[in-house]
Amino acid sequence: MALILPSIPSITAFSSLQVKMAASQVKGEHVPTDIPRHQLTAHIRSIINKQDEPQPFYVLDLGVLVSLMQKWNRCLPNVLPFFAVKCNPEPAFIAALATLGASFDCASKVEIEAILSHGVSPSRIVYANPCKGENHLRHAAGVGVNLATFDSMDELNKIKGCHPKCSLLLRIAVPNDTSSWRSFGTKFGVLSEEVAPLLRHAHKLGLRVVGVSFHVGSKASESQVYRGAIAAARAAFDVADELKLPKVHVLDIGGGFKVNPLFDEIAETLNDAIKEHFGDHQSESDLVVMAEPGRFFAETPFTLVANVMGKRVRGEKREYWITDGIYGSFNLPAFDKSCLTVSPLLLHTPDHHHHSVAIYSSTVFGPTCDSLDTVVADYKLPELKLNDYLVFHNMGAYTSSAGTNFNGFCISAIPTYLTFTSDNN
Repeated sequence: MALILPSIPSITAFSSLQVKMAASQVKGEHVPTDIPRHQLTAHIRSIINKQDEPQPFYVLDLGVLVSLMQKWNRCLPNVLPFFAVKCNPEPAFIAALATLGASFDCASKVEIEAILSHGVSPSRIVYANPCKGENHLRHAAGVGVNLATFDSMDELNKIKGCHPKCSLLLRIAVPNDTSSWRSFGTKFGVLSEEVAPLLRHAHKLGLRVVGVSFHVGSKASESQVYRGAIAAARAAFDVADELKLPKVHVLDIGGGFKVNPLFDEIAETLNDAIKEHFGDHQSESDLVVMAEPGRFFAETPFTLVANVMGKRVRGEKREYWITDGIYGSFNLPAFDKSCLTVSPLLLHTPDHHHHSVAIYSSTVFGPTCDSLDTVVADYKLPELKLNDYLVFHNMGAYTSSAGTNFNGFCISAIPTYLTFTSDNN
């Protein structure tokens, strides 16, 4: 079965309107009106004013998402983005990404079903979980998801039995991936000495290995780790050539990307390393490069707004309870608090007092009965009152997707509202 991969996303003058229409159709809402970015707080206030009772909510800024796709295309023009669905599966967000031409990295039957429900072609899905359940594999085969990763003999045997026509990517371990916020090397990826035996076994089973994949880990902190990974991937390509196996032509560079100045350096390193190590693969048919960005697209378009439901004063310190916490959007294992920015939204303080209020060392707790449920500690905030709000920026990556319903506080019940901001308005 021939492997069919999507084309590079293209942003046109109509993309913004198409994105707004696709996302609003999923939500069953009117198409959001464009607003200047500096009016986002006023938009948040308007949402609060329409609430029957105080509750947390997200705001998804589709304008930020469009600008991120433009940046991706500008910095990595030859790399197909397969968004990591686990990072944020919000349906309106997925619809917007699909409209912008993104493809998707899925890790389970549920994620595959969610993407296909948006009318996305199965050729725009990579099943990028190196260890898959047999029923999930059979489902992928049944719906036509024909590209998946592997990193073990037993996984190859499983694929042979459940999805023998699947095209495969060999997941390799990344050399020196300790610079990432969370390394994946202890769980996924083959060692260099394991490459040849696995390729031979796949060929013996009649399975087609079409490429190599790697992942440097979550939130890379330096760019050169990608250069080492590209070199390791090329070495795996060369092993396949030496074994005289069918030509491999897909390079999956994984994720680890974040919207910060380092991204430009990483992109430059990747482009240079691909040219250095795959310069003999000149045409698109010789080499297809794809990636699995999650945080890059999801983190900055989302803002979380949570109301103050409790307060305690202890001398010069202030303690507050809000309607979301570590069992929801601020889950401890997945959420990266280093990107957390908090803005107070004072609904009960006259505007002319906002610039003269005292600042206190404050702790913000989540709503559950667990004493570990602390969102921030020793954070400088003005005096807040009950039913004031806190606005948390950059809240789209591994927040709602990793939340729970612990203590009866249901993360899935937090609504998402759409907006479209622009710096040009």
